[in-house]
Amino acid sequence: MAGTIDARLKELGLELPQAPKAAGAYVGYVRTGNQLFVAGQIPLWNGELRHIGKVGVEISIEEAQEAARVCALNIVAQAKDALGGDLDRVVRIVKLGGFVNCPPDFTQHPEVINGASNLIGDIFGEKGAHARFAMGAGSLPRNVAVEIDAVIEVA
Repeated sequence: MAGTIDARLKELGLELPQAPKAAGAYVGYVRTGNQLFVAGQIPLWNGELRHIGKVGVEISIEEAQEAARVCALNIVAQAKDALGGDLDRVVRIVKLGGFVNCPPDFTQHPEVINGASNLIGDIFGEKGAHARFAMGAGSLPRNVAVEIDAVIEVA
């Protein structure tokens, strides 16, 4: 049924941002066959950077989880753009890769990236169950707290 995912977004009270434009020598997504590769998304909401700083120093775990949710919404916005506006063409969220801007002794990377994983599950249900990695990074672009990329199977 067309519009199922859009209806789910509305039911959850979620709004998608505009799909961010690439900020360098790359594109926001690449589709090859039935695979959609979404470039790393940062917590950028309609052009406004959010959640700046190192997690565990300037940024709390809860704020970092919110940053991960913004990244996930950007991933969904990129997928919607790639699929001509039809998110019902998502067959499966295959994998998320999560980077957390943090000091070397930080160990709660999975808890941070759960912000994105849980939201993807809420939106896509069983199709949102994905493989994942969550790791720390000494820095991220523009000093954002989180960056997440995705691989998505599409019809």
